[in-house]
Amino acid sequence: MTTVRVNPGVCGFTAVVKIEKDEGRAFSVTIESECEMVTKLGRELAVLDFMDAFRSIADNPVYRKGSVCLKHVSCPVPAGILKALEVEAGLALPRDAGIVFITEKDE
Repeated sequence: MTTVRVNPGVCGFTAVVKIEKDEGRAFSVTIESECEMVTKLGRELAVLDFMDAFRSIADNPVYRKGSVCLKHVSCPVPAGILKALEVEAGLALPRDAGIVFITEKDE
């Protein structure tokens, strides 16, 4: 099982995403979050397929269902789901990713 914690930023609704390989090419998805929208997305994405890690954003079920469930378009949870899928599928190494704001004083 691969588990990631997604810190979405100012909303404070951290999400814990768990992806576990099932039989064949299927992967079960579990998401725990205080955000109702993210929780709904987790229910909609109960199972992903191996090939979902390769689909374009426009054709990817994570982003398609995310566009229906999530009101905040810059929510990083969909990216976290796909990162966890890649790792659980053996397509990537488990490395942290992030978005860091740089102010003028940091430059």
